[in-house]
Amino acid sequence: MRVFQGIDEVAAAVGTHLGYSEWLEVTQDRIDAFAAATGDHQWIHVDPERAAAGPYGSTIAHGYLTLSLLPALGAAIFEIEGVRMKINYGMNKVRFPAPVPVGSKIRCGARLESLERTPKGANLITTYTIEIDGARRPALVAETIRVLVD
Repeated sequence: MRVFQGIDEVAAAVGTHLGYSEWLEVTQDRIDAFAAATGDHQWIHVDPERAAAGPYGSTIAHGYLTLSLLPALGAAIFEIEGVRMKINYGMNKVRFPAPVPVGSKIRCGARLESLERTPKGANLITTYTIEIDGARRPALVAETIRVLVD
């Protein structure tokens, strides 16, 4: 876990890969809970018997479930202290290159792409990549924008 003390330390690290989170197993219970929370009960996610005969051979995590894990997985990689607030401003780009089969282990990597100073602090662009253990392609690549208020 890397801890930055203020915007200047973050600015000095732009262009670097900060490391990875721990591996997290994606269970059917997690997938089912996400389906219940969002109302997305598509069979490819919640019906193991039908999904076994489907294109992936098992159920798969919702893409948005994978995306929703970014805050927890990203927080295990780096933290920014010495600012008044950190605000999730949104994303520039999100892609889901590969499905996450139930039982897979995933982890997140983070790279600081850019930091633009503003009158109230800075806008930080970070690229997160969620990898699947043993897979050739990542499950997710997302470019996030976080507003840092000092």
